Amino acid sequence: MNIHNLITEIEKIDSEVYDRLDNRRSAMQQFTKIGGKLALAAVPLALGGMFKKAYAGGGSMKPGIVDVLNYALTLEYLEAAFYNMGTGTSGLIKNGKIQAGFIEIRNHENEHVAFLTATIKALGGTPVPMPTFDFTAGGTFTDVFSNVDTFYAVSQTFEDTGVRAYKGQAANLMSSNDVLTAALQIHSVEARHAAFVRSVRSVKMNYDESIRPWITGNSTAGIGSVVQASYAGEDNTNQLGIVITNINGFDISWDDATEAFDEPLSMDEVLMIVAPFIVK
Repeated sequence: MNIHNLITEIEKIDSEVYDRLDNRRSAMQQFTKIGGKLALAAVPLALGGMFKKAYAGGGSMKPGIVDVLNYALTLEYLEAAFYNMGTGTSGLIKNGKIQAGFIEIRNHENEHVAFLTATIKALGGTPVPMPTFDFTAGGTFTDVFSNVDTFYAVSQTFEDTGVRAYKGQAANLMSSNDVLTAALQIHSVEARHAAFVRSVRSVKMNYDESIRPWITGNSTAGIGSVVQASYAGEDNTNQLGIVITNINGFDISWDDATEAFDEPLSMDEVLMIVAPFIVK
């Protein structure tokens, strides 16, 4: 049995086979190990077990590109609607320059919605409809459009969550360089939004040192435990098995180590975070 020929034929049918098996290199290592250790008669059974695991339903199945884009579209709907309402509320943001900044963010989010919608259609998919939103999150943020501090806080949480959400789906878009590139372009803009909002909050709070343009540990920057899920895992100081604090004898503090790297959020984690804002 020529395992390489076998997998080549499977690849013709499913171009994402390597994604389901982690990656091409990992898959080939597994195939070689199977071919080298098992008797010829047992190879088909072993391969069958591997593919059964790779194609199993439920959580083990990686979402397709259109699924990821519809997930991103839902988040962009959320942000666009939030900024449409916030910038349209008279007297909420009294500083003209800050208002202009939020209007620019609003425009970006609406452009992201239009782009993702068009891309999903171009790929033959159906864009998800815009949900109905409750920006009070069931009464948690009752004054979100009457108290600018609350508006800024919710904005920061949305932006920080959005950055981590895009990062968490990058691997699921690797089969299309064009889509991955576009998603990363949106990701970096969302990061700029987050830095802007955090800077605005810091100035509003008399340059509060705890509110920085970046995330320190798993700190909510003063918003509180109600948004803690958006910052879970950001206190990681170990990257690829390398401890960043005091690396190579340099004076790298715990704060510095956590600020220097942003962590991804999974689709399930993000959907749980935004669920209180979605009515249906």
